[in-house]
Amino acid sequence: MKPWSTSYIVAFMVAALALFPVSVLFSLASDSTQIFDAYNLEVLANTLLLMAFTALGAILIGVPLAVILTYVQLPWKKFWLVLLAAPLAMPSYLGAFTFYATFGYSGELNALTGIETPPFDGLFGASVIMIFYTYPFVLLSTRAALSSLDASQVYAARTLGMSLLTSLWRIALPRIFNGIAAGALLASLYALSDFGTPAFMGLDTFTRVIYVEYNAFGLSQAAMLSLQLLVIVALVLYLEAQVKGSQEPPGRHLVFWPNKKQLLLIISGMFPIVLFAIVLPLAVFSIWLWRDGFGNFELSYAWNSAQASLLAAMAAMIIALPLAHASLKGRAGKFMERIIFVGFGIPGIVMGTALVYIGLQLPFLYQTLGLLVLAYLLRFLPLAIGSIRTATENLDTSMVNAARLLGASRQEAFRRVTLPLTMRGVIAGGALVFLEAMRELPATLLLGPTGYETLATYLWRVYEAGYFGLAAIPGLLLIFISALGLLLMLTGERFNDIEFNKETQIK
Repeated sequence: MKPWSTSYIVAFMVAALALFPVSVLFSLASDSTQIFDAYNLEVLANTLLLMAFTALGAILIGVPLAVILTYVQLPWKKFWLVLLAAPLAMPSYLGAFTFYATFGYSGELNALTGIETPPFDGLFGASVIMIFYTYPFVLLSTRAALSSLDASQVYAARTLGMSLLTSLWRIALPRIFNGIAAGALLASLYALSDFGTPAFMGLDTFTRVIYVEYNAFGLSQAAMLSLQLLVIVALVLYLEAQVKGSQEPPGRHLVFWPNKKQLLLIISGMFPIVLFAIVLPLAVFSIWLWRDGFGNFELSYAWNSAQASLLAAMAAMIIALPLAHASLKGRAGKFMERIIFVGFGIPGIVMGTALVYIGLQLPFLYQTLGLLVLAYLLRFLPLAIGSIRTATENLDTSMVNAARLLGASRQEAFRRVTLPLTMRGVIAGGALVFLEAMRELPATLLLGPTGYETLATYLWRVYEAGYFGLAAIPGLLLIFISALGLLLMLTGERFNDIEFNKETQIK
C-alpha cells in the first residue's frame, strides 16, 4: 500500500479536528433532560418563519435588481452594482443595532425630529434587517444566471405579440429558477445561523436561546439546541447542493434603454434600499461620534480584534496550503476537504458552545487566546482553502515540470515555482479569514479571555448597557473592515461580462 503524502496526513488531521466539535455536542447533549418541548416548538417556529420571510424578501428585492443591473443601461452601472452588493459584506448585526436605536418612541429619529415611530424589533424587525443584508445573495446569483441567458426566445415571443413582462415571466424566469433558488437558500442559511440580529431584535431563535442557556449554565441544553440547529443547517446545505446551475450556449442579450422618466423611477426604487442598508448605519454611527466623541473607547479593543484575527489568518495560510494541494490530488483529498468545510457551516454560537466544553475539560485552554483562534480557524479555514485551490488550479503545470526536468527536487520546485505563483491566492485567503474573524461576534463572546474586549464584543456590551453613543468608533471601524472585505470579494467579479448590442435593444 502506497503511504499517504504529507498533505494527506495534514488534511486527515484537520478533517478530524473539524468534526470534533460536533462529536462533543453529541456527548454533551446526552446529559440534557429535555429533547423537545413546547418552548422549543416556539423557537423552531420563529427560526423557520425568519428563514422563510428572509428568503421571500430577498427574492422580491434581489430578482428585480438583478434584471435591472443585467439588462438596463444605467449610468454608472458598476457603481450601482458595487453599492447594491455592499450589504453582503456588512454584518447584519450592525444594521440591527442602528435600526433598534433609531426607531421607537425614544429612538434617535424621535430625538432629532420629534417624529414618533413604533419600536423596530421582534420577528418583523429581524426579518426586515435580514432581507436588507441578504438580498445580495439573490441579486448576484440571479445576475449570473441572467448574464448567461440566451434571450432569442424572449425576442421571438415579443415578435409574436407577447408583452415584455409576460415574456420575462413565462420564458426567462423558469430558466433562471435555479439561480434564484441558490441565492434564496444562502439567504435563509444566513438568517438561520446569525446570532446578532435576533439578539438585538429580541427574537427567540435557536442562536439567541443557545446563548441564553449558556449564560444560565445550561451547557447540556445549549448543546441539545445546537444539535437541533445543525439538523436544519444540514437540511438547507443539502437542498443548496441539489440546486444545479444551468449552462446555455452563448446567444443574444437583452438590452433596455430607459427614457428619463423610467430612469428616474428605477433609481427612486433603488434609493430606499441603499438608504436603509448602508446610509442609515453610517449616519447613525457618525452622529454618535459627533455627539459623544470617542467616549471610553480604547485602542486595545481594536488591537485585540486585529491580534486574534491575524493569528487565525496566519495559521489558516500555513495549514490551507497542504489542504488545497491534497484536494487537487485525488478523491480522498477532495473528501477530506468537504469534511473541513463542515466548520464553515457550523454557526458561530454552536462552535463556541462546543469549544467551551472542550475548554472546561482542559483548564489550561479555557478562556485563552489559543482557544479563540482555534474557533476562528475551524470556522473560516475553508475560505483560505478555496482561495488557494483556485490559484493552484490556474497554475501552468508546465513550469513545475520544467523545473523538475532541470533537476529540482519536488520540495525545491514547490518552494521556487509553485509557492510564488500561488502566493496571491494565499494572501487573498488569509485576508478573507482576517476580515471575517474581525467581525465574528458569538464565538468571541463565548470564548474570549476574561476582559479581552474586541470591536464586536465591545459593541455588544454597549448594547447591553444601553449607552449607544459609545458604539460609534467600533461601528465605524467594522463598517470600514466590511468595505475592505467587499473589495476583496469583487476582485474576482467580472464587471465587463455583458457586451451590449444596440441593434438588439427592446423598448
